[in-house]
Amino acid sequence: MQLKKYIPNALTMGNLLSGCIAVLFAVHNQMEYAAIFVALGIFFDFFDGFFARLFNVQSEVGLQLDSLADMVTSGVVPGIVMYQLLLNTNDIPWGTSLEASHFNIAYLGFAITLASAYRLAKFNVDDRQTNSFIGLPTPANTLFILSIPLILMYQEYAFAKALLTNPYVLIGITLLSSYMLNAEIPLFALKFKTWDFAKNKVRYLFLIISVLLIIVLHYLAIPLLIILYVLLSLFFPEKSTYSEEKE
Repeated sequence: MQLKKYIPNALTMGNLLSGCIAVLFAVHNQMEYAAIFVALGIFFDFFDGFFARLFNVQSEVGLQLDSLADMVTSGVVPGIVMYQLLLNTNDIPWGTSLEASHFNIAYLGFAITLASAYRLAKFNVDDRQTNSFIGLPTPANTLFILSIPLILMYQEYAFAKALLTNPYVLIGITLLSSYMLNAEIPLFALKFKTWDFAKNKVRYLFLIISVLLIIVLHYLAIPLLIILYVLLSLFFPEKSTYSEEKE
């Protein structure tokens, strides 16, 4: 029996299990542990595809399973996190009942979950997204959302904390996040087919800047890097995004 053909799906199951655990921590507002298991899930998500290509064992079942796992780790979890962030904002400038306003407004966070589900469904049937992405990938969006509570807990940037506890800002992030997941914007993938610098200069530039920003800014670097990722993709588009189709 060739065990290697089961390795990619086993890693995908690891992604799903990590996402389930992250959901539990997010529901109990333990965001640092939720972030750890989301990061673990994204790690599994990256390597399931890597080993599927390495062992040449890609399958339709694996493709669907991958999206189902991503729906939990990178769809349900960020929705819960944004719900918790909105629920715990101190300044609610609308409504007559603060408790009622908290309850109603917080549910807007799940717009991220709905947008993630739509993106994952589109991705599986979109022949344009073989070597790059159209719209923000769900793992990148999840890292952006999960970075917010980590910044609030562990970093002493008064301006950032004031911004990220403002309900208007959080709602704006929710709406922008939901839009970017499904926007017709081509974004480069971090897959290296060769190590040639000329062909991968944008990827190398992004990775170098990422390391420097993380060293200097720690968690605050994460949302900045997602913004940089989008900007680099816009200014240095990859021609292959629309020209190459799945075999």
